[in-house]
Amino acid sequence: MSLYPRLDDLLELRHQAHTLGVSSHHLVNSTFAGLYASVFRGAGVNFEEVREYREGDDIRYMDWKVTARINEPHLKVFREERERSVVLCVDRGPHMAFGTRGTFKGVQAARAAALIGWAASRLQDRVGGMAFGDPQQGLHHFRPARGRRALWQLLRTLTLPGSTASASIDCLAGALKRASRGLPTGSLIFVIADLNREARNLESVLGNLRQRSSVVLIPVDDPADQEIPAMGKVSFRGTDGRLIEIDTDDHQARAAYREAWQRRRRTLSALANRLNIILMPIHTEQDIHTSLISSLEQRARSRAV
Repeated sequence: MSLYPRLDDLLELRHQAHTLGVSSHHLVNSTFAGLYASVFRGAGVNFEEVREYREGDDIRYMDWKVTARINEPHLKVFREERERSVVLCVDRGPHMAFGTRGTFKGVQAARAAALIGWAASRLQDRVGGMAFGDPQQGLHHFRPARGRRALWQLLRTLTLPGSTASASIDCLAGALKRASRGLPTGSLIFVIADLNREARNLESVLGNLRQRSSVVLIPVDDPADQEIPAMGKVSFRGTDGRLIEIDTDDHQARAAYREAWQRRRRTLSALANRLNIILMPIHTEQDIHTSLISSLEQRARSRAV
């Protein structure tokens, strides 16, 4: 299990579809990119006109003010924004060098960024990104641009060896503020990170982002985040660098550990619902195609209800 992703693997994600049992061409061009388009392309739109309602129109776009004024149903019409700016914000903190099954969080985050980036690029979106969280390398910012250069630079950065520092730095809020600078209204921002944390501290910065952009939170989860196995006394290193010894055979301690994770995830979900942010968890033990497609299909179904 490699600690860092390989650039060749990230570049090949636009073609490979081994676990889905379909040809390489169909994964990104049909299966994943099609779901990506159905979920996200409707969000970046510009208002164009108001016209009379026609049978079969989506009533979510009714213009109730015009309807009430002239006593006839009217609908708002939007034109889909072309060359939308897409920003992939990827966590590279030391805590991403963690994984108990499948792969490490940092590797899965890079794979998710690659797959989403290739799908957005295929739709002619301007793709850029940001790698943040490494205490030594600092923040790498690649502004959205036509073509694939910025995406390639981001993916290459994600393959570089990370800091060996044991303590993490909490720079997510600052990274998101930086990512939003100069972005046009209607941009799409993906946050791919370890979000096993108190989410209330992010409400202000996420609320500001939502005023002008669509936001997608992609927590990178590992089974041990929510359920620690019974292994006796084990030493763990906290985000501050200190070693902590935990008796994993203690049933009460394991139950408290599980409830703490569930509480944090409920808080994050409530925050996302409140701000109209999409929440799409991915898992280290799952194939990245399967994990992302499952989340996209669930989101597509919820929009259809």
